[in-house]
Amino acid sequence: MTQLSDRSQHLLKVLIEQYIRDGQPVGSKTLAEQGGLGLSSATIRNIMADLENHGYLASPHTSAGRVPTSQGYRLFVNNLLVTKPLDENSLAEYQQTLNQATTSQALIASTSNLLSQMTHMAGLITLPKRESIILRHMELLPLSGNRVLVILVVNESDVQNRVIQTDRKYSASELQQVANFLSERFAGNALDGIREALMGELRQDQEKLGNLMQSAVTLLDGALEQETQEDPYILSGQNHLVNMAEDASVEELRSLFDAFNQKRDILNMLDKCLGAKALQIYIGEESGYDALQTCSLITAPYREGNQFVGVLGVIGPTRMDYEKVIPMVNITAKLLSYALNPPSEDSSMD
Repeated sequence: MTQLSDRSQHLLKVLIEQYIRDGQPVGSKTLAEQGGLGLSSATIRNIMADLENHGYLASPHTSAGRVPTSQGYRLFVNNLLVTKPLDENSLAEYQQTLNQATTSQALIASTSNLLSQMTHMAGLITLPKRESIILRHMELLPLSGNRVLVILVVNESDVQNRVIQTDRKYSASELQQVANFLSERFAGNALDGIREALMGELRQDQEKLGNLMQSAVTLLDGALEQETQEDPYILSGQNHLVNMAEDASVEELRSLFDAFNQKRDILNMLDKCLGAKALQIYIGEESGYDALQTCSLITAPYREGNQFVGVLGVIGPTRMDYEKVIPMVNITAKLLSYALNPPSEDSSMD
């Protein structure tokens, strides 16, 4: 990346901040008025032309002003941006919002909504990736038709509720028998290994335990199928991205929403962010995905215990207020980590 003079960097910073505020190409006259360097418009035009030649600015065909490129935003974020911490009142309000969640599932959903509300962009968060989901206790309750409510207590005290459709109607006593059997036999075991163990026991003693085992396998399969079908991340506030229409074409917006629906590319990006274990910022084409060329993605990891288990962040236009959004994403990840961990494990958000 070309080394710029302090004067050029200062004018680039002023131009980008102005463009973020009003979304209009910035001309030399505006920079002369707001640059604070006492330079003439002619000198500023020369500097702007030099910045454009080096790839930091672009000239829209309809205007004599300039707009930042992804390379310009990158220099701005890396070298010129000074972020400010959230004020104490806002921090307390955000923490109170997360504290209202009664389960970890509700907490994850609340976090995605909170990010969207705070930034007026799309908030997203991946579900926790754990080494394994450990069964502690199971309850099975009959519902109308051939439906069964599966209540799983997993890991330390996480409660998951799932409604499954079965091929036949089970009585309450049958379900109680299966739930007792699974809870007593497999408490402390990983969910993904219980089915294999069940099938092994079924093959060894099919006559003695055949009906009970088969019912257990059927009901457990229903619960595990929902486990694999759960969305890998939660997305909130997609409607905010419609406001990007001034920065992106209809086709670009359609491509972006298609990426949300297909999930694969977005999930790949989020997996890379989790692997980095630090705040990540992708601006425009840096993501490597066409659907995100007019967007910036800012993420931060969150953890349970001493392990990073997911990432949260926002997707918005490249013309986002990085000064405000970056600390919002960062502190939200710390607040979520704090909420997911006992104070003895995470007594500080520093």
